[in-house]
Amino acid sequence: MAFLSDNVFDQGLNYLDTNAGALHICSQEPTSYAEATSTYTLGNKTSPAIAAPSDRAGGGREVVVSAISDGEVTGTGTATHWAIVKTTATEELLATGALNASQAVTDGNTFTLTQFAIGIPDPA
Repeated sequence: MAFLSDNVFDQGLNYLDTNAGALHICSQEPTSYAEATSTYTLGNKTSPAIAAPSDRAGGGREVVVSAISDGEVTGTGTATHWAIVKTTATEELLATGALNASQAVTDGNTFTLTQFAIGIPDPA
């Protein structure tokens, strides 16, 4: 059976935590920093709170992104995905995923998200 130390997983998850400058809600799943922050963005939350790596149900490791209650909506449309980006020095798309449920948003309002986990499963 393949094995990786928790420290290997944690280094990747710590990179995400340390470099997460903003979380964007998007009208579709972005594949680049530009798509996440310009093309598809409908709003953002700077400095999202991300917990330290911990055990993941089913094996592996994960981090939990805290619930957001005060995200800024900057466009009107239907948000279907989230994207976490690095906003300093070398801008980078760090992670994306589907929202638990899509939500209609209107420019000038705020958005909320429930907490969610980003995980790396154990090797097969």
